[in-house]
Amino acid sequence: MSKVIIVTGAANSIGRSTCKELARAGHTVYVSMREMEAYDEHGVEEAGAEPGKLGAELRTIAFDLSSEASVNSAIDTIVAENNRLDVIVHNARQVLYGPAEAFTPDQLAELYDTNVLSAQRLNRAALPQLRKQGQGLLIWVSSSSARGGSVPFLGAYASSKAALDALALGYAGELARWGVETTIVVPSALGPGHYVRSGRPLDTVRAEEYADGPTADLSEVALSALAQLPAKDRTPQDVANAIADVVDMPFGQRPLRVHFGPDHDGAAAVDAVADSVRAELLRGIGLEDILKPAIIR
Repeated sequence: MSKVIIVTGAANSIGRSTCKELARAGHTVYVSMREMEAYDEHGVEEAGAEPGKLGAELRTIAFDLSSEASVNSAIDTIVAENNRLDVIVHNARQVLYGPAEAFTPDQLAELYDTNVLSAQRLNRAALPQLRKQGQGLLIWVSSSSARGGSVPFLGAYASSKAALDALALGYAGELARWGVETTIVVPSALGPGHYVRSGRPLDTVRAEEYADGPTADLSEVALSALAQLPAKDRTPQDVANAIADVVDMPFGQRPLRVHFGPDHDGAAAVDAVADSVRAELLRGIGLEDILKPAIIR
């Protein structure tokens, strides 16, 4: 069955592949107009498409994830056009790499705004509709850095993804009785190229102190070793395929987590234990029912 979906982070590699895959599957996919401008720069613009509608099922809409009013307006428009909204894919992200001390507070605030607060704004705008429908799906694109072994100079980014993961788990329990499902997609964060293309600290003096001090070789050693790991990361298309598969699964059968890439940082192992402990706790306090979404007739 075709679904109405909104995808954030459409301009990044996973987002581009996900939008394309979902539209190809026949779903109606909305992305922000600003992200689509960057999306088109990568050569995937649909030739001859009408303004605001790229291809049969990929549509642009004006909204800014940093603005509550803008997000609210976009969701109102989507619901008015379709009478429903079925799936939210939280994929907006910013990546920072460097000594945590060298990032200014404003940089961390911007990072958290993109990686965490944008999801909260979108949820607050969209969830009243999903709860009213009695059925919906939240897909959160996390990172193995949220739970896996810590790589030097990735602390700022990893902390934002850990916050997103915790938020997703909180929502999972709170929305289950409303008929809204949660799936957390966890790509591996160990590919060296992932960090090479990321943002850097604005406090260059502090960053140089780390580069010239006893930590001078940390980045070179870590990235060189990561490049030698025997298995490569999954491609953005692999992650997009997984997201599309989750969307097409029957209600009530979607997994809480889907891991991608080799588990060299142990994230899958840690998540398996943590999710098992969470389930045991909820059973122990009489809330076993929120481990699965309610079927609302």
